[in-house]
Amino acid sequence: MTNQVTVVGLGPMGATMAERFLDAGYDVTVWNRTASKAAPLVARGATLAERPAGDLMVISQLNYRAMYDSLAGVDLKGKVLVNLSSDSPKVLREAASWVAGQGGVLVTAGIMVPPPGIGQPGSYAFYSGPGEVIERHTQTLRTLGDVVDVGTDPGLAMLFYQAQLYVFWSTLTSFMHATALLGTAGVKPAQGLPYFKETVGLLASDGPMGFLQQLSDEIEAGEYPGELNSMHMMAVGAEHALDAFRDAGLETTMPEALKALFERTDKEGHGADGLSAVIEMIKKP
Repeated sequence: MTNQVTVVGLGPMGATMAERFLDAGYDVTVWNRTASKAAPLVARGATLAERPAGDLMVISQLNYRAMYDSLAGVDLKGKVLVNLSSDSPKVLREAASWVAGQGGVLVTAGIMVPPPGIGQPGSYAFYSGPGEVIERHTQTLRTLGDVVDVGTDPGLAMLFYQAQLYVFWSTLTSFMHATALLGTAGVKPAQGLPYFKETVGLLASDGPMGFLQQLSDEIEAGEYPGELNSMHMMAVGAEHALDAFRDAGLETTMPEALKALFERTDKEGHGADGLSAVIEMIKKP
């Protein structure tokens, strides 16, 4: 464990990370391509570096291309880089090889809260890379939230991150679609909200509406019982939902995609199976 940490990248995420390290009493060095962004942190006691440097560098930038640009010419021998930037798993794996070629170690990560939630109760991040390196710096990284080590594959943290983000985006976008649909009949967002909240909560429950657990179990078993919710029935229902959006004059990209996915599942031999059979279409585009 070290009491010194360098934060590279001072956008909303990186700046908040630097603040949390300062709050925890760390000796914080900061670097940003636009140096003026460091002023509030320097006023709080951080040191502004002319070039990224330090045994432990925590990176938060737009993508991994920014890391290459920022660290060009920097001696990385013996350094540990913890990069919480977003990119594809393939890019992260390539980056790990690049850092290793420079004599350093890359730990990839994906933080699962927005800036205000960093370091707050319930915050966490996925990390992947050499287990002993993650363990050595766990206490420091816990300043940002719980440390979830998902394995040595450098791309795995980003797979977990992107999977979670996809559920987040698609859930909230479907909520906005649904709210807009009700709105065409003069229903205010606040009127529908209690029912949407109940539905989302029930999906994560252990009751009869606890479909997250049910689908997970069925997918793992490779069995898709459809006695109560056949794919043929849901494909017809998805067409009705699409008609509702069209009739209301709303944007239909997501409803059309859902209908197409359900119809394909039905037509490719899973009409009598349940909703979990959709996973077979997703795995075989």
